[in-house]
Amino acid sequence: MNMVKSVDRALRIITLVSQKKDGLGVTEIAEKIELNKSSIFKLLRTLMDHGYIEQDEETKKYRLGYKYIELSSILLESIDLRPQAKPFLKELETLTNEVIHLVVYDQGEAYYIEKLEGNETLRTHSKVGKRVSFHATSVGKVLIAHMDDQEAATILEKNGLPKHTDNTITDKEKLLQELQKIRTQGFGVEIEENEVGITCIAAPIFDHRGDITAGVSISGPSTRLTEPRLEEIKTILIDRCNKISRRLGYTGV
Repeated sequence: MNMVKSVDRALRIITLVSQKKDGLGVTEIAEKIELNKSSIFKLLRTLMDHGYIEQDEETKKYRLGYKYIELSSILLESIDLRPQAKPFLKELETLTNEVIHLVVYDQGEAYYIEKLEGNETLRTHSKVGKRVSFHATSVGKVLIAHMDDQEAATILEKNGLPKHTDNTITDKEKLLQELQKIRTQGFGVEIEENEVGITCIAAPIFDHRGDITAGVSISGPSTRLTEPRLEEIKTILIDRCNKISRRLGYTGV
């Protein structure tokens, strides 16, 4: 393998320095890299000029520069949710054989951006691009449950609580109690609140800022998604959502 030695050494220095919170001195770096101090100085100076390394004025030790914060911020902002989530959605589809939805939240609206059909026949109204009901779907309730209170109140005021089925929650106080329950348990369930005969369970996805950004739901016929089945599914659902959140830079799980 062809390797540029100077680049390799610079990257090794960065890796070494990153492992020491208080930084490393030139002698320590030279010993570990097995390179003379003169060459190490030149590499450090180049890295400092570009902001990747900085030197403590008191200890004279070298540590990571703030350039990494800038780069990590750019990286996190550029991450595309769908390709990051897709492998985990496929796992859920394989493990449950049910319909899997990925719903993204943006500027007061929530939309289905991915739908995996599963191996079981299920006819639902959901489709990619369709807007999600916040109060009558498990994933919609999960989204507003983790929003800022004022933002959630604005959404509910704007959209209202229209009745979709006899099970739809149309009482604001009852819905608020449901949202608190979701925040506490980490997932939401709706049993025939949006469509007759359909039960769904959903969990949240958070971004690198810790904000709710999306949710994943599993849908199936109520005859199949019974309480014992939901109890079985919730663990793998929460686990995969946590993994997606970590892929987006979330550190809370």
